[in-house]
Amino acid sequence: AFAPLTPRIFSLTPDFSTSTLNLKWSDNGSVFPYGLDALWQIQILRKEAMEKVTQVTYYSKLTHEDIILSWNWTSDMPLECTSHYVKIRCYINVTQFAGPKDWSDWSPVEVVPGKDSEPNGRGVFPQDTVVAVGSDVTICCVHEEGRQIQRMTYGPEIYPMIHLSRRSSAIRVLNASASVTSGTNAVCILSEDDMEGTVLFVGYAPDIPQNLSCETSNFLIIKCTWKPGRPSGLYGKRRTKYSLFERISGKNVSCEVNEMNSERVCGFPVVADQKTYDFILGVSNPIGQTESSLLVDLTERVHPKTPEKLTVFGNSSTSVRLHWFINGSFAEIRLLCQIEISSGHSERKLHNVSMPGGKISTYTAQLNTLHPYTKYQFRVRCSAADHFWKWSGWSRIEEHTTLEAPPAKGPDIWRERSPSGKSLKIFWKPLSLSEANGKIVSHEVSCYLLETPLEYKEVTEPSNSTEIKLGKKDCVISVVAKNHAGSSPPSRITSVELPSDDVKTDRAVAMGNGIYISWNSYPNMTCGYIVKWCHSSGSEPCSVDWQKFPSNTTDAVIKSALFRPGVRYNFSLYGCKSSGYQLLKNITGYMKELPPKRAPNFTVEETSSDSILVKWEDIPIEDCQGFLEGYRLSFAKGEKDALKPRLSESGNPELKVKNITDLTKKSLKILDLQGKTSYQLDLQAYTAGGLSPPNSLYVVTKEDSVGLIIAILIPVAVVVLLGVVASIFCYRKREWIKETFYPEIPNPENSKALQFQKNICEGNKTLKTLEMNPCTPNSVEVVEARSAAPKIEDTEMMSPPADTTVPEDGSDSETENHVVVSYCPPIIEEEISNPAMDEPVGSSQVVYIDIQSMYQPQIKPEEEPEIDLVTTAGYKPQMQLPISALKIESHSPAEEELDKTAGYRPQANTNAWNMDTPDSPGSVESNNENASFGSPCSINSRQFLLPPKDDEDSPKLSNMGWSFTHFFQNKPND
Repeated sequence: AFAPLTPRIFSLTPDFSTSTLNLKWSDNGSVFPYGLDALWQIQILRKEAMEKVTQVTYYSKLTHEDIILSWNWTSDMPLECTSHYVKIRCYINVTQFAGPKDWSDWSPVEVVPGKDSEPNGRGVFPQDTVVAVGSDVTICCVHEEGRQIQRMTYGPEIYPMIHLSRRSSAIRVLNASASVTSGTNAVCILSEDDMEGTVLFVGYAPDIPQNLSCETSNFLIIKCTWKPGRPSGLYGKRRTKYSLFERISGKNVSCEVNEMNSERVCGFPVVADQKTYDFILGVSNPIGQTESSLLVDLTERVHPKTPEKLTVFGNSSTSVRLHWFINGSFAEIRLLCQIEISSGHSERKLHNVSMPGGKISTYTAQLNTLHPYTKYQFRVRCSAADHFWKWSGWSRIEEHTTLEAPPAKGPDIWRERSPSGKSLKIFWKPLSLSEANGKIVSHEVSCYLLETPLEYKEVTEPSNSTEIKLGKKDCVISVVAKNHAGSSPPSRITSVELPSDDVKTDRAVAMGNGIYISWNSYPNMTCGYIVKWCHSSGSEPCSVDWQKFPSNTTDAVIKSALFRPGVRYNFSLYGCKSSGYQLLKNITGYMKELPPKRAPNFTVEETSSDSILVKWEDIPIEDCQGFLEGYRLSFAKGEKDALKPRLSESGNPELKVKNITDLTKKSLKILDLQGKTSYQLDLQAYTAGGLSPPNSLYVVTKEDSVGLIIAILIPVAVVVLLGVVASIFCYRKREWIKETFYPEIPNPENSKALQFQKNICEGNKTLKTLEMNPCTPNSVEVVEARSAAPKIEDTEMMSPPADTTVPEDGSDSETENHVVVSYCPPIIEEEISNPAMDEPVGSSQVVYIDIQSMYQPQIKPEEEPEIDLVTTAGYKPQMQLPISALKIESHSPAEEELDKTAGYRPQANTNAWNMDTPDSPGSVESNNENASFGSPCSINSRQFLLPPKDDEDSPKLSNMGWSFTHFFQNKPND
């Protein structure tokens, strides 16, 4: 096998600032033919145990000469932290050798010792280094032999330590974030008073410069500006550095920039006879570098400095001369300068002046067509005339006032005759600043009759009117304005006023910002129209104002700063003829109509039960604030209450509104009202501007007597009619009413059913009236009432089907048909016998329905017990018993008398009755001695028979016992 000779490392050089190893070795190519491929394996090891960190393959080509090869490797750990070892071997592809080929042996190891191998080596590494944001950084701490690291921190955090050697440990910071301006501290704490540390600066690589631009302001220095982009976060000696390199001239300039400014500036000196410049702006910091380029023609990038020393000279009323200075050499170009002219009464104007450039010289410009006696402000700026790039800044403002000149025109004049016609008052308007051309000091007023002056006056400022005595004469008035420079052309007007017939008054239209008036065209008015009005403010005299219009005008919007909303103004329209002025019509109007200040005062003139008559007064014109369009009368029911809202705000559904548009109408009658009712009336006036505040009245209508009588008579008539109808009905149905509500009680003595035979107890099977048959109840409804005056309710008793029969006791078969009531209370059978009597007594079976306390009165403590027998006698069976069986020796005459009046007699022996029926509340639940008898019920009747007579304190229950079902029930036959 073919194996190359063992290579030898020529040198291994560390760069501790960048943690980079530079490896150099010879390829020994002189011993091999030309063009062979060589492979080199480079192995990096670290720590005392020589742990492999990485292994790379390096390719080269042999040239039949000994070549020194070089390779760099950057460690992820500072080289000071621990020792690093490097060894290499090679493999040469000798194509002429057909046998196997192999790697050479490893070269001797070269070492870069770390600080942990030095006897006095200690510290934290890397020392004050700069890294990019997002990097992974290894920081190590080297200490003396025998010491122990307690902890290592980066910023405020404690990191876990990585053991490197006996004297070295490290921490790993992942994805480092940008540090503060002063950097981030990394500290190695050996003890409380012994620590080592370093500072790590984490920032960004520089951005590509943005908006690079270069220009000159004086053809001496080229100023380049740019925006740096994202801040690097590195400052001081680690800050980003800039350099400006010009490739045509080959000059390079280092730029000193202010890191705090958002825009960077760098100056480059102008090269003589060079117009085109090719700049490269280089940017670098410890993390990285970048650049930007720009090609410019300097004559197209001229930005002059701000003009200085501006002065204004002038001794004319219409022209001035300006001078200014610009620092710079502009001999190679022409300049364009712009002069701004402004005054207090006119808009800003710009005046451009083109002139050849000079070398550090003064420039001059002449301005004409200015206005006399005007204060002007001037300022100047300049730029290149042929290739405009940028204007310079504005110079400071310089002021200058032009001289006076005679007034440009005569004043606007008007005249008015006095009511007596003997004097004439002349008015004139002040000239504007542009017309006066100076300060007006006086006005000359003259009166001419056929070119002959009748009167002359000079009126000084600030008066704007004068009066001339003419008597009945007419003349032509002339007014001239004068200032220090001269007099204005005269303004003339005649005093003649032509007669007018049938002068009408029209309304103007409010426009909000003025008053619109219109008129018909008058062909004979050759010199136009005049609209005259008067301003009046309180007690001050009326100020006359006017406005003139050409003869082809038929409408106008009159505007004045003195117009106020809601104020009525009166206008007079005059037509102008060569012979004089004629009044055409009067016009009244408002600039803006407002709601009236107040509502009209109104009173109630008359009231009735269904109407109210109201009358109101006119509103003064000054309170109308607009043209009155009508009145609004609102009314609704309501009492006088200061806390109640106005009718217009109350939302009352009964609110009614009357709108009166006839302004000549001053009264209104409100109809269809209710009698003896309070009404609230609100009256408002309104204009186009809105409604006035309301005036309110409260009125009560009179009582309606006819309605009251009708309201009384109608119910009475209805009651009488109902009574008559009820009487007729009751008369025709009297028998039915008697049978239904007041049925007759049968007399037992006249009843054949109760006239028993003597052998009644001998088992006669044909008589069934008083036989007691046991039966099985189908349904039972127990009604228990314990009130003092119970309401007796009917108990519905259901009958079984017609074919159902129940045999009697002791009878095996029954052939006769009879009806058996399905509801049967418990049967009480007792033999009534008298041992003293030899003849037999027939047994009686009585059915009792236990209704405890139904007829039982409330027992008062003070009541006598003697009446208990009467009150508890109950219903007596209708059976004639032997006198001996009922005889009680202890009966007193009074008791016998009570016994006779005790009501209906039960049809059995009363001595044989139990006080309590079985299953009754009295017998089952208590031992109450006052419990009532079970009331017997006839098997031929569905109603209870007569209750016992109660005392006076007991309620009358006879009618309460009647049921609604009884109304439809046929009365049983006796």
